[in-house]
Amino acid sequence: MDNATLSKLDLTSTAFQNGQAIAVQYSCDGADQPPPLAWGEPPAGTKSFALVVDDPDAPSGTFRHWAAYNIPPSARALEAGSFDEAINDFGKSGYGGPCPPKGHGPHHYRFKLFALDAARLDLGTGAKVADVERQAEAHALGRGELTGVYERR
Repeated sequence: MDNATLSKLDLTSTAFQNGQAIAVQYSCDGADQPPPLAWGEPPAGTKSFALVVDDPDAPSGTFRHWAAYNIPPSARALEAGSFDEAINDFGKSGYGGPCPPKGHGPHHYRFKLFALDAARLDLGTGAKVADVERQAEAHALGRGELTGVYERR
């Protein structure tokens, strides 16, 4: 669907503001846990949500850190165990926090939430983050983005 026709979702975190630094605890230098994320009411017809996190500043091109999908339509925040996760570019299922090369400068981490017209994304085992994003874009009714910054010195 064309981005111009998508409803805007308000995606926020209590851990960082849009365009601001992501705390160490949410990175590979800390606990490597996902930051708390919340959102407002989705557009009518939303049957599920999908979340994709990537780093477009990675030296070898966009690096995909996480995809959570098949999130229930009633959710307004991520709750552990209530969604499926894809294989990230670290080769693992689940969240892989910011971990740019030391001295590479600040990297921008895009947390992209999609409101979907499909109740489930049937991707099967071994699905990668890019697969989730492709399917989410094909089924998107709405989209929100929150960007955090992280740098390793």
